[in-house]
Amino acid sequence: MYLSICLKSECNSINSYMFIRTEQTVQYFMRKGVKGEHHPYKRNKTLVYFKCDNCSEEFVRDKGRIDPKRLCDDYSHVCPKCDPKRFAQKRGVEQRKRLNLRVDSMIDITKL
Repeated sequence: MYLSICLKSECNSINSYMFIRTEQTVQYFMRKGVKGEHHPYKRNKTLVYFKCDNCSEEFVRDKGRIDPKRLCDDYSHVCPKCDPKRFAQKRGVEQRKRLNLRVDSMIDITKL
């Protein structure tokens, strides 16, 4: 038996395109002691909300399962519904097209 309660929500001031916010939840549990008595205890869990770079849907991950370096907008974040390998392949093709442009091409840099 457990009960989950959201304590606080904090929005970071960085670009909120991929990394949206973090929330902290408290889960209350009951455990049976050695002498048969039931004892309540709680666990704090930090949840991180992201926006998928592929389908633009919001998804949630536990902060403990994410590398701290990836909690910024410098990295790509893909939701569980999307295929991360296909997304990475698509990004690689876009990057290769950008890098293989000739210097004297007449393409405006803002359209890249």
